[in-house]
Amino acid sequence: MSKKLVAYFSAGGNTARLAKKLADAAAADLYEIKPAVPYTREDLNWQNKQSRSSVEMNDHSSRPALAPQDADIASYDTIYIGFPVWWYIAPTIINSFLESYDFSGKKIILFATSGGSGFGQAVRNLQPSAPDAEFIEGKVNPSPKDIEKLASM
Repeated sequence: MSKKLVAYFSAGGNTARLAKKLADAAAADLYEIKPAVPYTREDLNWQNKQSRSSVEMNDHSSRPALAPQDADIASYDTIYIGFPVWWYIAPTIINSFLESYDFSGKKIILFATSGGSGFGQAVRNLQPSAPDAEFIEGKVNPSPKDIEKLASM
């Protein structure tokens, strides 16, 4: 039986709630991806082109600093990674996380929350950050039934 981890970044709490449900369903460990400097409400104002999130998302090479990391990625075979969809991709803090560990040979299953868009280019934008991992596009805003399907992957 493979060992599973649900790692997630949540800006407003929606992705955190979903991650906890998935971790329970998959009997997986839970890990929060945290920025070194937490995002404020002003930082997340996507309508302000000068907000922190807007600046980061306009520069795909941006790699927000992470809080001290202690995920034991080597111990897991399957890693679910959850995030809110920003500008049709994953927030660049997910790239920071992927580039902080060796995901070689790991299966990464993505899940996300969104106010209306799908994954967009999320997989394409994340793969270079963990080139030796297998990426699987899971679900955006998964239903309870979808969570059960993801948990069995």
